[in-house]
Amino acid sequence: MHVLEVQSLQKSYRSSGKVVEAVRDVSFSISAQEVLAFLGPNGAGKTTTIKMIAGLIVPDRGSVDIAGRDPHRNSRALRSLGAVLEGNRNIYWRLTPEENLEYFGVLRGLSGRVARQRARGLLDRFELSHKRKTTVQTLSRGMQQKLAIAVALIHEPQLLLLDEPTLGLDVEATQTVKQLVREIAQEGRAILLTTHQLDLAEELSDRVAIINKGKIVAQENTADLIRQFSGMVYQIELEEEINRSFLEVLGRERVANLQSLGAILDGDRIYVRETELLYQALEILNPLAIARIEKDQANLTDIFLKFIREEHHA
Repeated sequence: MHVLEVQSLQKSYRSSGKVVEAVRDVSFSISAQEVLAFLGPNGAGKTTTIKMIAGLIVPDRGSVDIAGRDPHRNSRALRSLGAVLEGNRNIYWRLTPEENLEYFGVLRGLSGRVARQRARGLLDRFELSHKRKTTVQTLSRGMQQKLAIAVALIHEPQLLLLDEPTLGLDVEATQTVKQLVREIAQEGRAILLTTHQLDLAEELSDRVAIINKGKIVAQENTADLIRQFSGMVYQIELEEEINRSFLEVLGRERVANLQSLGAILDGDRIYVRETELLYQALEILNPLAIARIEKDQANLTDIFLKFIREEHHA
């Protein structure tokens, strides 16, 4: 079942007497336990789309469905939504973590008793109990971000919007937040992740949707997308550099056999295409010491830039 379903969203604005199409026929969905990375350059239409999902902007056309409800026609739909905004904008800095959780819990429709109970549980889970009486503005950036996620979860929403969840965090805090995101998804929530940190999107997402100039230009399972753009070239790195003495040890016949496979010899590396040819090359190289073998692998940054540049030149 889809927790979020976006169908044919469109939104236009007037600017300097001209009509600007901010979002053009955008459609996607997210299921429970799924993380969708919603990616695009600045001005691509991400923020406008997210505001329509959150009920903050009314679309010109199209629909949004959150757990079976339209946020533009039924405000109860927003009870199934939690959001973590860039810069921790969903928490009050002059309140304590405990006060933030209880306040937002009641604001989201919980009774005071249930809000306090859930606040204690979230403080324990996010390892913030020892800071529960400390004002937020004195907490570390990592603690603030953990609290922001806890606040978004206080009413146990089915859909979580995450905007730049690790921006500005140190390595340890980043790893903590990434682990929390994985756990939250595994608990059955759908997560819409927006970030310019494409390595984060690659690591956390199940699927990717790339938006540019207001329209979706790619939407695919993350692993499948990377596989499609990855090559079939294998790099064999030897412990000894390929020089004249090396070639003498290897022998002219074996060098010729490698070259007949289409292998390229360069420095301490040998490049071959296709898995079958890799194994043939390894047989020829036996018993030479091999440091490592790598396959040419695309990453989400390369793929993202390819789509954006193609659209730019289209």
